[in-house]
Amino acid sequence: MSPSRVPESGKRGYIVPIGGRIGDHRILSRFTQLCGGSQARIAIIPTASSDPDTGAHYEQSFRALGVRSTVTLPIESRADCEKPDILAAIEAADGVFLTGGTQLRLSTTLGGTPVARILRRRNAAGQHVAGTSAGAAFLSEHMIAFGDEGPTPRQGMVTLAPGLGLTNRILVDQHFRQRDRLGRLLMALSLNPFAVGIGLDEDTAAFIDGDDVAEIHGTGAITLVDPSQVEYSSADHTPPNEPVTLIGVRLHILTQGATYNLHTREAGVPQEVAERR
Repeated sequence: MSPSRVPESGKRGYIVPIGGRIGDHRILSRFTQLCGGSQARIAIIPTASSDPDTGAHYEQSFRALGVRSTVTLPIESRADCEKPDILAAIEAADGVFLTGGTQLRLSTTLGGTPVARILRRRNAAGQHVAGTSAGAAFLSEHMIAFGDEGPTPRQGMVTLAPGLGLTNRILVDQHFRQRDRLGRLLMALSLNPFAVGIGLDEDTAAFIDGDDVAEIHGTGAITLVDPSQVEYSSADHTPPNEPVTLIGVRLHILTQGATYNLHTREAGVPQEVAERR
């Protein structure tokens, strides 16, 4: 799914993929402030999770940050995606938070429904949307559905599926360093060299603003892979399970406060480091 058109003189809301296992709430606190602080209205979509308490857990976390209005939307089937009360809650929300779990539950339940359409339209109009773990993978146009672990890209090690489509500029993988997922992100990018690969460590997020500039927050790092200058790829003729050759890939490791411009493909150091130079 392609992103919705941003209204004239408007600006798209933040898109916030999070790598999973959120720690001390600094990431949730920043998301809350973007959404309006204590006056924020935050809707939680726990569809990816099989734990019935997931929504309540995040409601409690947001209330601990001072949010007065937070609601869990019980979307368990495609029929739920047409319910007027659920659509109204998304329409009214300043921010929407998609929990972790299994990303295919998100794509098969929300894909092609009124909920997916309203999320794209509202984000284009300024609503902020965050997702952690499976929720992070689902935010972009193309989604890593599942794949093998390991540092080397191998033919057939990753399976892609359609995502929510808030942006087509990134391809997200989560629990990145903890689960050794560089190989599958590289393999996915070899199949779609337009997108920028964002490998999110746990408790780490990319806050992507309406100008497509990402700022990194959290205790880990983001492995950012830029395939735009790839000179050669063997992905089209490598036999199954064999390693793939990629020449010319650019890679950045970005931590707290670093930035990356998805238009210019330029990384920036944190502001306090720049001021010391």
